[in-house]
Amino acid sequence: MIWLGLGVLVLAAVAGAPLFAVLMGAAMLGFVAQDIDLAIVAIEVYRIVDTPLLVALPLFTFAGYILSEARTSERLVRLARSVFGALPSGVAIVGLVACAVFTALTGASGVTIVALGALLFPALTRSGFSERFSLGLVTTSGSLGLLLVPSLPLILYGIVAQQLDVGPAFTVVDLFMAGILPLLLMLGLLIAWTLWVNRDGHIPRTPFSAREVVAAMWDARWELPLPVVVLGGIYSGYFAVSEAAAVTAFYVVIAQVLFYREVPLGQLPRIAIDSMVMVGGILLILGVALAFTNFLVDAEVPQRLFEFIRANIDSAVTFLLLLNVLLLLLGAVLDIFSALVIMVPLILPVAVGYGVHPVHLGIIFLANMQIGYFTPPVGMNLFIASYRFERPILEIYAACWPFTVVLLVALVLITYVPWFSMAFIQ
Repeated sequence: MIWLGLGVLVLAAVAGAPLFAVLMGAAMLGFVAQDIDLAIVAIEVYRIVDTPLLVALPLFTFAGYILSEARTSERLVRLARSVFGALPSGVAIVGLVACAVFTALTGASGVTIVALGALLFPALTRSGFSERFSLGLVTTSGSLGLLLVPSLPLILYGIVAQQLDVGPAFTVVDLFMAGILPLLLMLGLLIAWTLWVNRDGHIPRTPFSAREVVAAMWDARWELPLPVVVLGGIYSGYFAVSEAAAVTAFYVVIAQVLFYREVPLGQLPRIAIDSMVMVGGILLILGVALAFTNFLVDAEVPQRLFEFIRANIDSAVTFLLLLNVLLLLLGAVLDIFSALVIMVPLILPVAVGYGVHPVHLGIIFLANMQIGYFTPPVGMNLFIASYRFERPILEIYAACWPFTVVLLVALVLITYVPWFSMAFIQ
């Protein structure tokens, strides 16, 4: 009977059944096989609702959707250009910084490509950058902000990892702190490579103008305090993450509806519904995944997996290398939220067994997922960019590979030099 159910489950997955249904079916089959009451599934789904940190997810998502509806992207690009435009290859630096910040604020890599692409791609080509370079920059930098607060994947990793209670204890604020240096490393290497590629000086610079900087800051006057208040509140310990999310959502509504008046009050219900549809999908998958995780723990799957890997791989260096390969492949075929809820319960206990700190593993995981967004053949950003810029997918592949190599170098450093992730963790 169990084997029949497993066969039906595999066929359903191949036929395109929703992920939550496949996970739910797998958890129920596992509990039936172990003669455990299926009420445990409902208990696990409810347990995720009782997690205080979970309040941050819908609030940050709602704020991100409002920002993507307003002209925040235009103001962000103008401000970045006024500050960095006078530097060599300044427009490219503007693109990298603006994409990273916008992705962190909105929580969606694809939104960054759509929202900023119309501004950055023509600006890059008009400034003398080749179309291939411009396509590669916009496509790859759209996912950089996943390591920066208030990144939804960082919060989700924290929720899943803390439920497992494996390894040293940590907080989501630790994850936010841990993402700072890896993000700066990735940005730094991309900027250095950009300067090297365009070292012949054919790219004109935008003359620095203090007046333009002041004007750009005034234009973004209601958005500039947001990262200061939120990040400062979280890092100083004045706000809990859920409180910071509430402040962010409230402030964004006031700024965009009342001050800028770019988001009509009547549109807020639609934006709330759109954002909560996404959140609902994440929470449903997460709740079911925790039930599946409970089955895996009861069945001692992580322990057996660790024993198997330990018997064949005696080096943490080799383990981390294989882990990166696995995560890059997963990032190319799974969305980041599905990868988190499926793989973290399996990988975390094994990684801790090799002495990898859970915070370090989280940064490694998300750094891989960032690159997976534009890893052929099915990285999501590749198809979004192909549609947005009306270019063949093979042209997008060719445009992205130099940026991918640079970010892989950063990934190696992040993986094998834990200091980048742990420098600010006490």
